[in-house]
Amino acid sequence: MKKNFKRKVLKNGLTIIFEKRNIPVVSMAFAVKSGGINESLREKGISHFIEHMLYKGTKNRTSRQIAQEIEKNGGEINGFTSEDITAFYCKLPSKHAGIGLGVLSDIMKNSLFLEEEMEKERKVIFEEIKMRKDNPQIYVIDKIQNMLYKDPFGSDLIGTHKSMNSIDRKKILKRFKELYVPENMILSVVGDYDFEKLVKFCEKVFEKKRLKNKNYRIVKKNSSKVEKRQGIDQANLILAFHSPLAGDKKSFAAEILISLMAGGMSSRLFSEIREKRNLAYSVRGHTNISKDYSYSLIYVGTTKEKVREVKDLILKEFERVSKDLGEKELKEIKDQLIGNYQISMEDSQAQMVNLLVSEIEGNASKFYDFEKNISKVELKDVKDLASKVRGKNYSFFALVPK
Repeated sequence: MKKNFKRKVLKNGLTIIFEKRNIPVVSMAFAVKSGGINESLREKGISHFIEHMLYKGTKNRTSRQIAQEIEKNGGEINGFTSEDITAFYCKLPSKHAGIGLGVLSDIMKNSLFLEEEMEKERKVIFEEIKMRKDNPQIYVIDKIQNMLYKDPFGSDLIGTHKSMNSIDRKKILKRFKELYVPENMILSVVGDYDFEKLVKFCEKVFEKKRLKNKNYRIVKKNSSKVEKRQGIDQANLILAFHSPLAGDKKSFAAEILISLMAGGMSSRLFSEIREKRNLAYSVRGHTNISKDYSYSLIYVGTTKEKVREVKDLILKEFERVSKDLGEKELKEIKDQLIGNYQISMEDSQAQMVNLLVSEIEGNASKFYDFEKNISKVELKDVKDLASKVRGKNYSFFALVPK
């Protein structure tokens, strides 16, 4: 795939990343290199609020027209906000790629942020906050970051009722003008399109502007908490630990370790917790690796009475890995991860996001080095990382029935 990849930073500062494919579909996203990491505690949720508002109307299109132009041509449109990126994307037949570029560039440049629409969308986000709280699996994932980091980074990305109520149109416009400039933007495109057309379009549409960006210091911690709630039947728990940052070759050891522990039905913890003891239905792991922060987690859904036992099993398994992991098992996990990586590229939309994430970490072209980097990981790196998950070197959060 790397031979079909191109990357260019334009004179106006905008970065274009592109992977050519010969199927009549194209996925594209304009993304801004900012998110929760750029927010103070009192403005938490502003990046996510802006994401919502960019679909609510521009100088050229109503909110309905924004959706119609994509959907009536067989496409889909959406967006997402993370700690270090806010993205706006669509996927549609490649013959309509020009329409997608037109709509997305319009919302990136000409959104109106009307007061009336802001108040409507604020209510929508309040409902989203409730939805995330009401879903125990989502809730514990949101809360584990608060166990791993001090505020403001530890606070929920979506914000709170207090912070969201403090965000007015003036603050939204200020943040939009400061950050939504070409120097801080990426266009990621995967599909059947012409790279030079992308370059010409973006050179014409976007003019160079000054970037005003601010990152808040990320302070790590480790803490534990058990929260009780009425009206739920299952206990949901997460054990997480800080792992090497993106750019550190040992970050790939973290991916191997989590896959070994909870990367599917053949993983160690799935076998120990579900298959051998029938203590849970869901056992899974995840890594969240960035150039500014990085952590790995294990999630389990179990009964209230078994929370301590499950936690002890997780910690015991990390200890076992630190002592008995061998080259044969390591190779098997490497092969599994390489296979997962290859499958992840199948869908153009997923690959569009893969490249965006890699670009945020430094350079999208490095995405194609994943297989080489995983293959280079040494047994000692994985065992050393597993040995650190003990004592006070991890965070824990559980939501249990009251």
